[in-house]
Amino acid sequence: MTGNPWLAALIALFLWWFSTGVILMRVRKADNAGPDAHLWSVLLGLPLLFAGVFGFHQTLEDGTPWGVHMAFLSSLAIWGWIELAFLSGVITGPNTRPCPPGRPEWERFVRAFGTIAWHEMLLAVTTIIMAAMAWDHVNHFGATTFAVLFLARISAKLNLFWGVANINTDFLPSTLAHLPSHFRRRPMNGFFPLSVTLLCFAAGCWLERLLAATTTGTEAGFALLTVLTLLALLEHWFMVLPLPDQKLWRWMIDPPAPKTPTPDGRQETRHGL
Repeated sequence: MTGNPWLAALIALFLWWFSTGVILMRVRKADNAGPDAHLWSVLLGLPLLFAGVFGFHQTLEDGTPWGVHMAFLSSLAIWGWIELAFLSGVITGPNTRPCPPGRPEWERFVRAFGTIAWHEMLLAVTTIIMAAMAWDHVNHFGATTFAVLFLARISAKLNLFWGVANINTDFLPSTLAHLPSHFRRRPMNGFFPLSVTLLCFAAGCWLERLLAATTTGTEAGFALLTVLTLLALLEHWFMVLPLPDQKLWRWMIDPPAPKTPTPDGRQETRHGL
């Protein structure tokens, strides 16, 4: 792969869009197919996880543009499988019930964390393991990529909990139908300015290191990190600005399965074969 940092940026942009769309598409298809389809999606996706782990390990001593890009892709593969497991309802948390209205803030937080506890712990442990493996190695970009994804995701979830204007639940599967009850809609929360400031600072740090890079490998790596952080910043602004971000993937995603009334009057999703 070329060491052109601008091409690396375009690659990061495309991979962010495409990989997100593929995961959402697979989750929607499983949601329309039946309750067991989600588990099968996660099991059949294990080769993606194994490929990511293998690629990450193999590129630790490869500081060339090729090695940096492969480390970046490997981290995306690991991240993608964990996100697939979360959206499929396989690795979430012990709390699978909606949050009753009127609960005090501390109880809301405990309940909200309970919906994602196992997922967040898995991400944290994976981040620590990858950082430890990459310590004192030439190519740290795979571990740094995963850390950026993890910290940006924590920031986004905290903003959803404390309240933002735009909450996109269009692509949430039935396995996570209880999640929106833990969100809050409000024009702004006190944490949002801090979170976007920190993301801007991080992007600036990556850009400064990109401009000071002395090898094509580090140029490619810091270009990827810069664009990835800016994309995380963009996702944060989607939460407060009236921008239809769901249209980026809607054309890729099947509509939800139609619901038919059951004999007791409830709505039941009609799954395919």
